[in-house]
Amino acid sequence: MEHTIPGFRTVPRTGVIYVTHEATGHGFSYANPEWANLGQGSPETGNIPDAPPRITEVKISEASRQYGPVVGNKLLCQAVADFYNATYRRGKKSQYTADDVSIASGGRLALTRLASALGNINMGHFIPDYTAYEELLSVFKAFTPIPILLQAESGYKISPADLKEEILGRGLSALLVSNPCNPTGQLMEGAELSAWCDIARECQCSMIFDEFYSHYIYSNEIGSSRRESAHSKSRSGLTSAATNEKPKMVSAAEFVEDVEHDPIVIVDGLTKNWRYPGWRISWTLGPKAVIEAIASAGSFLDGGANHPFQNAALPLLDPKTAEAETLAIQKHFGKKRELLLSRLKKLNITADAPPAGAFYVWANLAKLPPPLDDGMNFFRECLKEKTIVVPGVFFDVNPGNRRTHARYKNYCRISFGPEIEKLELGLAAFERVIAKFK
Repeated sequence: MEHTIPGFRTVPRTGVIYVTHEATGHGFSYANPEWANLGQGSPETGNIPDAPPRITEVKISEASRQYGPVVGNKLLCQAVADFYNATYRRGKKSQYTADDVSIASGGRLALTRLASALGNINMGHFIPDYTAYEELLSVFKAFTPIPILLQAESGYKISPADLKEEILGRGLSALLVSNPCNPTGQLMEGAELSAWCDIARECQCSMIFDEFYSHYIYSNEIGSSRRESAHSKSRSGLTSAATNEKPKMVSAAEFVEDVEHDPIVIVDGLTKNWRYPGWRISWTLGPKAVIEAIASAGSFLDGGANHPFQNAALPLLDPKTAEAETLAIQKHFGKKRELLLSRLKKLNITADAPPAGAFYVWANLAKLPPPLDDGMNFFRECLKEKTIVVPGVFFDVNPGNRRTHARYKNYCRISFGPEIEKLELGLAAFERVIAKFK
Protein backbone atom coordinates (compact mmCIF):
# COMPACT_ATOMS: atom_id res chain seq x y z
CA MET A 1 0.00 0.00 0.00
CA GLU A 2 1.36 3.39 -0.99
CA HIS A 3 2.35 5.59 1.95
CA THR A 4 0.57 8.95 2.10
CA ILE A 5 1.70 12.13 3.80
CA PRO A 6 -0.87 13.83 6.07
CA GLY A 7 -2.76 16.61 4.36
CA PHE A 8 -1.90 15.60 0.79
CA ARG A 9 -4.12 13.85 -1.73
CA THR A 10 -3.01 11.39 -4.38
CA VAL A 11 -2.64 13.32 -7.62
CA PRO A 12 -3.23 11.09 -10.66
CA ARG A 13 -0.75 11.05 -13.54
CA THR A 14 -1.98 12.15 -16.95
CA GLY A 15 -1.94 9.49 -19.66
CA VAL A 16 1.39 10.52 -21.17
CA ILE A 17 3.09 10.84 -17.78
CA TYR A 18 1.73 7.44 -16.73
CA VAL A 19 2.95 5.61 -19.83
CA THR A 20 6.33 7.34 -19.72
CA HIS A 21 6.73 6.39 -16.06
CA GLU A 22 5.86 2.77 -16.86
CA ALA A 23 8.24 2.75 -19.83
CA THR A 24 11.06 4.10 -17.68
CA GLY A 25 10.65 1.02 -15.51
CA HIS A 26 11.30 -1.05 -18.65
CA GLY A 27 14.50 0.85 -19.47
CA PHE A 28 13.16 3.74 -21.53
CA SER A 29 15.06 7.01 -21.69
CA TYR A 30 14.91 9.81 -24.24
CA ALA A 31 18.58 9.19 -25.01
CA ASN A 32 18.09 5.48 -25.79
CA PRO A 33 17.90 5.06 -29.59
CA GLU A 34 16.33 1.59 -29.27
CA TRP A 35 13.02 3.05 -28.06
CA ALA A 36 10.16 4.45 -30.17
CA ASN A 37 8.10 6.90 -28.15
CA LEU A 38 4.81 7.10 -30.05
CA GLY A 39 3.00 8.11 -26.88
CA GLN A 40 4.45 11.55 -26.16
CA GLY A 41 2.39 14.41 -27.57
CA SER A 42 5.43 16.15 -28.99
CA PRO A 43 6.47 16.99 -32.55
CA GLU A 44 9.98 16.38 -33.77
CA THR A 45 11.95 19.53 -32.99
CA GLY A 46 14.86 19.35 -35.42
CA ASN A 47 15.24 20.50 -39.00
CA ILE A 48 12.62 19.33 -41.49
CA PRO A 49 12.64 19.96 -45.26
CA ASP A 50 11.94 23.56 -46.37
CA ALA A 51 11.30 24.83 -42.82
CA PRO A 52 12.95 28.01 -41.49
CA PRO A 53 16.20 27.38 -39.58
CA ARG A 54 15.81 26.32 -35.97
CA ILE A 55 16.70 28.86 -33.30
CA THR A 56 19.87 27.60 -31.61
CA GLU A 57 20.65 30.30 -29.06
CA VAL A 58 18.83 32.90 -26.99
CA LYS A 59 20.45 36.12 -25.86
CA ILE A 60 19.60 37.29 -22.36
CA SER A 61 19.57 41.04 -21.88
CA GLU A 62 19.93 42.83 -18.56
CA ALA A 63 16.24 43.75 -18.64
CA SER A 64 15.10 40.17 -19.26
CA ARG A 65 16.86 38.98 -16.11
CA GLN A 66 14.14 40.80 -14.20
CA TYR A 67 10.57 39.67 -13.64
CA GLY A 68 8.43 40.18 -16.71
CA PRO A 69 4.83 41.42 -16.60
CA VAL A 70 2.45 38.68 -15.43
CA VAL A 71 0.22 39.31 -18.44
CA GLY A 72 3.22 38.96 -20.73
CA ASN A 73 5.85 40.95 -22.59
CA LYS A 74 4.02 43.83 -24.31
CA LEU A 75 5.99 43.39 -27.54
CA LEU A 76 5.13 39.69 -27.71
CA CYS A 77 1.48 40.35 -26.88
CA GLN A 78 1.35 42.82 -29.77
CA ALA A 79 3.16 40.37 -32.07
CA VAL A 80 0.55 37.70 -31.28
CA ALA A 81 -2.28 40.16 -31.96
CA ASP A 82 -0.64 41.24 -35.23
CA PHE A 83 -0.20 37.61 -36.31
CA TYR A 84 -3.91 36.83 -35.84
CA ASN A 85 -5.01 40.06 -37.49
CA ALA A 86 -2.78 39.42 -40.51
CA THR A 87 -3.62 35.72 -40.81
CA TYR A 88 -7.34 35.62 -40.00
CA ARG A 89 -8.77 39.14 -39.79
CA ARG A 90 -7.73 41.06 -42.90
CA GLY A 91 -10.39 43.60 -43.83
CA LYS A 92 -12.32 43.21 -40.58
CA LYS A 93 -13.15 46.34 -38.61
CA SER A 94 -12.57 44.77 -35.19
CA GLN A 95 -8.89 43.96 -34.63
CA TYR A 96 -6.97 42.39 -31.76
CA THR A 97 -4.52 44.50 -29.77
CA ALA A 98 -1.88 43.68 -27.16
CA ASP A 99 -4.58 44.16 -24.51
CA ASP A 100 -6.37 41.09 -25.90
CA VAL A 101 -3.38 38.78 -25.31
CA SER A 102 -1.81 37.10 -22.30
CA ILE A 103 1.38 35.02 -22.29
CA ALA A 104 1.89 31.95 -20.08
CA SER A 105 4.37 29.12 -19.58
CA GLY A 106 2.76 26.55 -21.85
CA GLY A 107 -0.76 25.53 -22.78
CA ARG A 108 -1.67 23.70 -19.60
CA LEU A 109 -0.84 26.75 -17.52
CA ALA A 110 -2.81 28.99 -19.87
CA LEU A 111 -5.81 26.68 -19.46
CA THR A 112 -5.26 26.55 -15.69
CA ARG A 113 -5.39 30.35 -15.54
CA LEU A 114 -8.65 30.28 -17.50
CA ALA A 115 -10.16 27.54 -15.33
CA SER A 116 -9.29 29.45 -12.16
CA ALA A 117 -11.09 32.52 -13.50
CA LEU A 118 -14.37 30.74 -14.28
CA GLY A 119 -17.37 31.36 -12.08
CA ASN A 120 -20.09 29.13 -10.61
CA ILE A 121 -21.20 27.69 -13.95
CA ASN A 122 -21.74 24.52 -15.95
CA MET A 123 -18.65 23.93 -18.11
CA GLY A 124 -19.03 21.63 -21.11
CA HIS A 125 -16.28 19.35 -22.38
CA PHE A 126 -16.12 16.53 -24.90
CA ILE A 127 -15.29 12.83 -24.72
CA PRO A 128 -12.80 11.68 -25.95
CA ASP A 129 -10.39 14.56 -25.46
CA TYR A 130 -6.99 15.62 -24.13
CA THR A 131 -6.05 13.62 -21.02
CA ALA A 132 -4.82 16.62 -19.00
CA TYR A 133 -8.32 18.12 -19.12
CA GLU A 134 -9.45 15.56 -16.54
CA GLU A 135 -7.47 16.92 -13.60
CA LEU A 136 -7.83 20.51 -14.87
CA LEU A 137 -11.61 20.13 -14.72
CA SER A 138 -11.44 18.47 -11.29
CA VAL A 139 -9.21 20.74 -9.24
CA PHE A 140 -11.26 23.95 -9.48
CA LYS A 141 -14.58 23.63 -7.67
CA ALA A 142 -16.32 26.85 -8.75
CA PHE A 143 -17.65 25.27 -11.96
CA THR A 144 -19.28 21.92 -12.71
CA PRO A 145 -17.80 19.95 -15.64
CA ILE A 146 -20.48 18.52 -17.94
CA PRO A 147 -19.40 15.77 -20.39
CA ILE A 148 -20.64 15.61 -23.97
CA LEU A 149 -20.08 12.25 -25.66
CA LEU A 150 -18.88 12.17 -29.27
CA GLN A 151 -19.71 8.98 -31.15
CA ALA A 152 -17.49 7.06 -33.56
CA GLU A 153 -20.51 6.71 -35.87
CA SER A 154 -20.62 10.50 -36.32
CA GLY A 155 -16.86 10.73 -36.86
CA TYR A 156 -16.36 12.08 -33.32
CA LYS A 157 -18.08 15.31 -34.30
CA ILE A 158 -21.24 17.12 -33.24
CA SER A 159 -23.43 19.18 -35.54
CA PRO A 160 -24.05 22.85 -34.76
CA ALA A 161 -27.75 22.08 -34.18
CA ASP A 162 -26.96 19.34 -31.67
CA LEU A 163 -24.33 21.55 -30.05
CA LYS A 164 -26.92 24.26 -29.49
CA GLU A 165 -29.27 21.71 -27.91
CA GLU A 166 -26.49 20.58 -25.56
CA ILE A 167 -25.69 24.15 -24.51
CA LEU A 168 -29.30 25.10 -23.86
CA GLY A 169 -30.38 21.75 -22.41
CA ARG A 170 -27.45 21.47 -20.01
CA GLY A 171 -27.27 25.15 -19.13
CA LEU A 172 -23.68 25.57 -20.29
CA SER A 173 -22.03 28.95 -19.79
CA ALA A 174 -18.65 27.80 -21.12
CA LEU A 175 -17.33 25.07 -23.38
CA LEU A 176 -13.79 23.68 -23.73
CA VAL A 177 -12.91 22.52 -27.25
CA SER A 178 -9.69 21.21 -28.77
CA ASN A 179 -9.58 21.98 -32.50
CA PRO A 180 -8.12 19.93 -34.11
CA CYS A 181 -9.00 17.38 -31.47
CA ASN A 182 -6.46 15.45 -29.45
CA PRO A 183 -6.74 12.39 -29.76
CA THR A 184 -9.08 11.90 -32.73
CA GLY A 185 -7.59 14.50 -35.08
CA GLN A 186 -11.04 15.69 -36.10
CA LEU A 187 -11.24 19.27 -37.35
CA MET A 188 -13.78 22.07 -37.46
CA GLU A 189 -13.22 24.67 -40.16
CA GLY A 190 -15.03 26.98 -42.54
CA ALA A 191 -18.81 27.15 -42.28
CA GLU A 192 -18.90 24.63 -39.44
CA LEU A 193 -16.52 26.62 -37.25
CA SER A 194 -18.34 29.83 -38.18
CA ALA A 195 -21.61 28.25 -36.99
CA TRP A 196 -20.01 27.37 -33.64
CA CYS A 197 -18.97 30.99 -33.16
CA ASP A 198 -22.49 32.12 -34.07
CA ILE A 199 -23.85 29.79 -31.37
CA ALA A 200 -21.40 31.19 -28.80
CA ARG A 201 -22.76 34.68 -29.47
CA GLU A 202 -26.41 33.65 -29.66
CA CYS A 203 -26.38 31.46 -26.55
CA GLN A 204 -23.88 33.62 -24.65
CA CYS A 205 -21.71 30.59 -24.01
CA SER A 206 -17.98 31.28 -23.76
CA MET A 207 -16.08 28.91 -26.02
CA ILE A 208 -12.46 28.20 -25.13
CA PHE A 209 -10.68 26.89 -28.22
CA ASP A 210 -7.49 24.91 -27.62
CA GLU A 211 -5.84 25.46 -31.02
CA PHE A 212 -2.42 23.97 -30.33
CA TYR A 213 -2.59 21.76 -33.44
CA SER A 214 -4.19 24.31 -35.75
CA HIS A 215 -1.29 24.32 -38.24
CA TYR A 216 -1.31 20.52 -38.60
CA ILE A 217 -4.06 20.38 -41.22
CA TYR A 218 -4.42 17.63 -43.83
CA SER A 219 -7.91 18.37 -45.14
CA ASN A 220 -6.87 19.98 -48.42
CA GLU A 221 -4.14 19.82 -51.02
CA ILE A 222 -1.44 22.22 -49.90
CA GLY A 223 -1.21 25.20 -52.17
CA SER A 224 -4.66 24.73 -53.73
CA SER A 225 -5.95 28.01 -52.32
CA ARG A 226 -4.69 31.46 -51.40
CA ARG A 227 -1.59 32.28 -53.45
CA GLU A 228 0.52 35.42 -53.39
CA SER A 229 3.02 37.30 -55.53
CA ALA A 230 6.24 35.46 -56.32
CA HIS A 231 8.12 38.45 -54.93
CA SER A 232 6.27 38.66 -51.60
CA LYS A 233 8.69 38.23 -48.71
CA SER A 234 8.71 38.87 -45.01
CA ARG A 235 11.17 41.14 -43.29
CA SER A 236 13.14 37.97 -42.54
CA GLY A 237 13.51 37.35 -46.29
CA LEU A 238 11.55 34.09 -46.24
CA THR A 239 8.91 32.99 -48.71
CA SER A 240 6.53 30.14 -47.95
CA ALA A 241 8.08 28.02 -50.69
CA ALA A 242 9.51 28.36 -54.15
CA THR A 243 6.01 27.96 -55.60
CA ASN A 244 4.51 30.47 -53.13
CA GLU A 245 2.15 27.86 -51.77
CA LYS A 246 -0.01 28.99 -48.87
CA PRO A 247 -0.71 26.54 -46.06
CA LYS A 248 -4.11 26.21 -44.46
CA MET A 249 -4.30 27.39 -40.86
CA VAL A 250 -7.50 27.22 -38.86
CA SER A 251 -8.66 29.46 -36.01
CA ALA A 252 -11.92 30.62 -34.49
CA ALA A 253 -10.36 34.10 -34.68
CA GLU A 254 -11.46 34.20 -38.32
CA PHE A 255 -15.13 34.18 -37.30
CA VAL A 256 -15.07 36.59 -34.36
CA GLU A 257 -17.17 39.65 -35.14
CA ASP A 258 -16.21 41.86 -32.19
CA VAL A 259 -12.98 40.93 -30.42
CA GLU A 260 -14.08 42.65 -27.19
CA HIS A 261 -17.61 41.28 -26.98
CA ASP A 262 -17.72 37.88 -28.66
CA PRO A 263 -17.30 35.14 -26.00
CA ILE A 264 -14.50 33.43 -27.94
CA VAL A 265 -11.18 32.64 -26.22
CA ILE A 266 -8.25 31.04 -28.06
CA VAL A 267 -5.24 29.26 -26.57
CA ASP A 268 -2.16 28.41 -28.64
CA GLY A 269 1.61 28.65 -28.40
CA LEU A 270 5.01 27.63 -29.68
CA THR A 271 4.79 24.05 -28.41
CA LYS A 272 3.23 22.30 -31.42
CA ASN A 273 2.65 24.76 -34.25
CA TRP A 274 6.20 26.15 -34.06
CA ARG A 275 7.77 22.89 -32.73
CA TYR A 276 9.39 24.43 -29.65
CA PRO A 277 7.82 22.44 -26.77
CA GLY A 278 10.78 23.10 -24.47
CA TRP A 279 10.30 26.85 -24.62
CA ARG A 280 7.01 26.66 -22.66
CA ILE A 281 5.55 29.78 -24.27
CA SER A 282 1.81 29.99 -24.92
CA TRP A 283 -0.75 32.72 -25.36
CA THR A 284 -4.40 33.33 -24.67
CA LEU A 285 -6.34 35.55 -27.07
CA GLY A 286 -9.73 36.97 -26.16
CA PRO A 287 -11.71 39.94 -24.88
CA LYS A 288 -9.77 42.35 -22.69
CA ALA A 289 -12.02 41.53 -19.71
CA VAL A 290 -10.97 37.86 -19.92
CA ILE A 291 -7.29 38.78 -20.27
CA GLU A 292 -7.47 40.98 -17.16
CA ALA A 293 -9.08 38.13 -15.20
CA ILE A 294 -6.48 35.52 -16.16
CA ALA A 295 -3.64 37.99 -15.54
CA SER A 296 -4.96 38.37 -12.00
CA ALA A 297 -5.07 34.58 -11.74
CA GLY A 298 -1.50 34.39 -13.02
CA SER A 299 -0.34 36.73 -10.28
CA PHE A 300 -1.00 34.02 -7.68
CA LEU A 301 -0.68 30.89 -9.83
CA ASP A 302 2.65 31.36 -11.58
CA GLY A 303 3.96 34.94 -11.64
CA GLY A 304 4.48 35.11 -15.40
CA ALA A 305 6.22 33.32 -18.26
CA ASN A 306 9.94 32.98 -18.92
CA HIS A 307 11.13 36.50 -19.74
CA PRO A 308 14.10 35.84 -22.09
CA PHE A 309 12.20 33.34 -24.21
CA GLN A 310 9.35 35.80 -24.71
CA ASN A 311 11.80 38.17 -26.35
CA ALA A 312 13.26 35.35 -28.46
CA ALA A 313 9.80 34.38 -29.71
CA LEU A 314 9.18 37.68 -31.50
CA PRO A 315 10.62 36.73 -34.94
CA LEU A 316 8.69 33.45 -34.93
CA LEU A 317 5.41 35.39 -35.03
CA ASP A 318 6.27 37.05 -38.34
CA PRO A 319 3.41 35.78 -40.58
CA LYS A 320 5.67 34.75 -43.47
CA THR A 321 8.00 32.87 -41.13
CA ALA A 322 4.98 31.10 -39.61
CA GLU A 323 3.61 30.28 -43.07
CA ALA A 324 6.93 28.76 -44.16
CA GLU A 325 7.07 26.63 -41.00
CA THR A 326 3.44 25.56 -41.41
CA LEU A 327 3.85 24.59 -45.06
CA ALA A 328 6.88 22.47 -44.15
CA ILE A 329 4.98 20.87 -41.27
CA GLN A 330 1.99 19.96 -43.41
CA LYS A 331 4.10 18.34 -46.11
CA HIS A 332 6.43 16.50 -43.74
CA PHE A 333 3.84 15.36 -41.20
CA GLY A 334 1.39 14.57 -44.00
CA LYS A 335 3.84 11.96 -45.30
CA LYS A 336 4.19 10.46 -41.83
CA ARG A 337 0.41 10.39 -41.48
CA GLU A 338 0.02 8.43 -44.72
CA LEU A 339 2.77 6.01 -43.71
CA LEU A 340 1.21 5.32 -40.31
CA LEU A 341 -2.34 4.90 -41.61
CA SER A 342 -1.31 2.54 -44.41
CA ARG A 343 0.89 0.36 -42.18
CA LEU A 344 -1.70 0.19 -39.40
CA LYS A 345 -4.35 -0.90 -41.89
CA LYS A 346 -2.17 -3.87 -42.88
CA LEU A 347 -2.01 -4.82 -39.20
CA ASN A 348 -5.82 -4.70 -38.79
CA ILE A 349 -5.55 -1.55 -36.68
CA THR A 350 -8.14 0.90 -37.97
CA ALA A 351 -9.01 4.56 -37.60
CA ASP A 352 -12.75 5.13 -37.20
CA ALA A 353 -12.19 8.58 -38.68
CA PRO A 354 -8.75 9.34 -40.21
CA PRO A 355 -7.18 12.47 -38.68
CA ALA A 356 -7.75 15.71 -40.60
CA GLY A 357 -5.51 17.54 -38.14
CA ALA A 358 -3.01 17.14 -35.25
CA PHE A 359 -0.48 14.29 -35.37
CA TYR A 360 -2.26 11.33 -33.83
CA VAL A 361 -4.17 8.28 -34.99
CA TRP A 362 -7.03 7.29 -32.68
CA ALA A 363 -6.46 3.60 -33.25
CA ASN A 364 -9.24 1.02 -32.94
CA LEU A 365 -7.74 -2.28 -31.77
CA ALA A 366 -10.98 -4.31 -31.83
CA LYS A 367 -9.85 -6.48 -34.77
CA LEU A 368 -6.63 -7.58 -33.08
CA PRO A 369 -6.44 -11.02 -31.43
CA PRO A 370 -7.08 -11.06 -27.67
CA PRO A 371 -5.64 -9.77 -25.41
CA LEU A 372 -4.26 -7.11 -27.78
CA ASP A 373 -7.76 -5.79 -28.51
CA ASP A 374 -7.55 -4.11 -25.09
CA GLY A 375 -5.59 -0.84 -25.18
CA MET A 376 -3.90 -1.36 -21.83
CA ASN A 377 -2.77 -4.86 -22.80
CA PHE A 378 -1.51 -3.62 -26.16
CA PHE A 379 0.42 -0.86 -24.39
CA ARG A 380 2.06 -3.32 -21.99
CA GLU A 381 3.02 -5.72 -24.78
CA CYS A 382 4.49 -2.82 -26.77
CA LEU A 383 6.66 -1.88 -23.80
CA LYS A 384 8.30 -5.30 -24.08
CA GLU A 385 9.28 -4.30 -27.63
CA LYS A 386 10.54 -0.86 -26.54
CA THR A 387 7.64 1.14 -27.97
CA ILE A 388 5.22 3.48 -26.21
CA VAL A 389 1.56 4.22 -27.01
CA VAL A 390 -1.21 5.68 -24.82
CA PRO A 391 -4.21 3.45 -23.93
CA GLY A 392 -7.55 4.89 -24.97
CA VAL A 393 -9.07 4.86 -21.47
CA PHE A 394 -6.97 7.91 -20.57
CA PHE A 395 -8.95 9.99 -23.07
CA ASP A 396 -12.27 9.22 -21.37
CA VAL A 397 -12.09 12.57 -19.59
CA ASN A 398 -13.82 11.90 -16.26
CA PRO A 399 -13.29 14.74 -13.75
CA GLY A 400 -13.49 13.49 -10.19
CA ASN A 401 -14.20 9.95 -11.47
CA ARG A 402 -17.90 10.70 -11.23
CA ARG A 403 -18.75 8.15 -13.95
CA THR A 404 -18.23 4.50 -13.05
CA HIS A 405 -17.75 2.97 -16.51
CA ALA A 406 -14.65 3.71 -18.59
CA ARG A 407 -14.87 3.94 -22.36
CA TYR A 408 -12.31 3.34 -25.12
CA LYS A 409 -10.81 0.13 -23.76
CA ASN A 410 -10.37 -1.03 -27.37
CA TYR A 411 -8.42 2.07 -28.39
CA CYS A 412 -5.01 3.62 -28.12
CA ARG A 413 -3.49 6.87 -29.34
CA ILE A 414 -0.49 6.55 -31.64
CA SER A 415 1.55 9.66 -32.38
CA PHE A 416 3.28 10.42 -35.66
CA GLY A 417 4.97 13.41 -34.04
CA PRO A 418 8.44 11.80 -33.77
CA GLU A 419 10.98 11.45 -36.57
CA ILE A 420 10.06 9.04 -39.36
CA GLU A 421 12.85 6.67 -38.25
CA LYS A 422 11.16 6.37 -34.84
CA LEU A 423 7.83 5.79 -36.55
CA GLU A 424 9.32 2.93 -38.58
CA LEU A 425 10.87 1.51 -35.40
CA GLY A 426 7.51 1.57 -33.62
CA LEU A 427 5.64 0.01 -36.55
CA ALA A 428 8.14 -2.85 -36.64
CA ALA A 429 7.50 -3.34 -32.92
CA PHE A 430 3.73 -3.51 -33.52
CA GLU A 431 4.34 -6.26 -36.09
CA ARG A 432 6.37 -8.27 -33.60
CA VAL A 433 3.77 -7.83 -30.85
CA ILE A 434 0.90 -8.97 -33.07
CA ALA A 435 2.89 -11.92 -34.44
CA LYS A 436 3.22 -13.30 -30.90
CA PHE A 437 -0.56 -13.71 -30.57
CA LYS A 438 -1.53 -14.99 -34.00
